[in-house]
Amino acid sequence: MSTASAFKGKPVVALCGGVGGAKLALGLNRLIGADLTIIVNTGDDFEHLGLHVSPDIDTVVYTLGGLSDVERGWGRADETWNFMASLGDLGGETWFRLGDRDLAMHVERTQALRGGTTLTEFTTAMARRLGIAATLLPMSDDRVETMVMTADGPLPFQRYFVGLQCAPVVQRLEFKGAERAVATQQVLSALRHPDLAAVIICPSNPYLSVDPILAVADIRKALDAVKAPIVAVSPLIGGQAVKGPTAKIMAELGLPADSVTIARHYPFLSGLIIDETDREEADKIEMPVHVASTWMRSFEDRDRLAAECLKFAAQLSIVRKGESAA
Repeated sequence: MSTASAFKGKPVVALCGGVGGAKLALGLNRLIGADLTIIVNTGDDFEHLGLHVSPDIDTVVYTLGGLSDVERGWGRADETWNFMASLGDLGGETWFRLGDRDLAMHVERTQALRGGTTLTEFTTAMARRLGIAATLLPMSDDRVETMVMTADGPLPFQRYFVGLQCAPVVQRLEFKGAERAVATQQVLSALRHPDLAAVIICPSNPYLSVDPILAVADIRKALDAVKAPIVAVSPLIGGQAVKGPTAKIMAELGLPADSVTIARHYPFLSGLIIDETDREEADKIEMPVHVASTWMRSFEDRDRLAAECLKFAAQLSIVRKGESAA
């Protein structure tokens, strides 16, 4: 029996950011489909050109819906940029690029939200329309804004990430509004499901993509109470991220860029998956470690790593049951 077959009918939850997380989310969706719930970071959301933009949600939606630009890892395939060119001709803001095809999602979302639809309702409706088997959920319907504190002052996330290309030195991160944000009933129901088989933290940036999710108190409390194995995939390979500023941020925060630090960052973990390159770090990590190839270059790589996550979670579950019986 395959690992995916063993999980059939057993709910699994994934916590996910954008590009790197979406790759693993795609593999999980292909393996276990309707049994998967993906809770997506919305700390990156912002209003731009009068539109509500949800970058991580859209990356996951486009990736699982088969619409994404595989080379870039974000946005839609076969994109054109006529709108941005025309906007630039008029002297408008072009630092954050919205493609012609991508605009449709932002326009629809903005109209829906202004009409009283929640972000959760809109996201799940789009996922269904695009034939995505998994359930996609924003971490909250309340606004949480990731703020990057730098030596030059606070920066909204997209100004730091896109506008300044992550160049400013990070002193700390704040999640504005997280203290008031509440998890939706859908998110809490997924994490509190009595038959929950596993929680998987995708290889997204722990500080920019996963921490905003954990900053919502209801979600963190629910994770602390989860009885099923919680497994994370380290976003680092040989001390570097495949994509994004994870290692840079860790250095600026005074943290070693290694899997030991990643393991310590998530105190509720049951186990950590690290890349084969970092095999020698396994003995330094004070929890079960599974070594696998974590670089997802192809669709087969995404499926393979998803299967490794489920296999590791199943092994941890068996160990837990044995310890309980003893």
